[in-house]
Amino acid sequence: MGNAKFRLQGLMLASFLFIADQAVKFIMIGPLALQSRRQIHIVSFFDLTWAENRGVSMGFLEAGSELERWLLVGLTALIAGVVGVWMWREKLRGDVLALAMVLGGALGNIVDRVRYGYVVDYADLHFGSFRPFWIFNLADACITIGVLILLARAFLIRDKGGDNL
Repeated sequence: MGNAKFRLQGLMLASFLFIADQAVKFIMIGPLALQSRRQIHIVSFFDLTWAENRGVSMGFLEAGSELERWLLVGLTALIAGVVGVWMWREKLRGDVLALAMVLGGALGNIVDRVRYGYVVDYADLHFGSFRPFWIFNLADACITIGVLILLARAFLIRDKGGDNL
């Protein structure tokens, strides 16, 4: 019974994060017109800055042609499919929810790549000229946090007998 409940929670979380990601990107493109404004200063360490990411994390596998774009869509869709199957089979709630974060974020970025040919990035965290991250989006943050949770659970807190956390 618990596995079905965890699956539903995972699907709900992935769906919520996907919708939230797409809603924020809609606001960046539509009402804020960030692509034409290029940057909106928020506070001393955070700006909204328009960036079109044609690659994956940190610019790796940059798609320079339509063929490469669609190959990247296929590769990331395959990875999202593997994450979805893993989430569906996972028995531990914490892992299901972490995988849901990865899945929701991945789907948000895949939709961007299909729709626009690039992933819409806008979050620009910086401390003076030091940028600990490249410009990112909500989907990227979800993927990163989900992976970090999975790693922490795998190395630090996983109980071999199973848990409901």
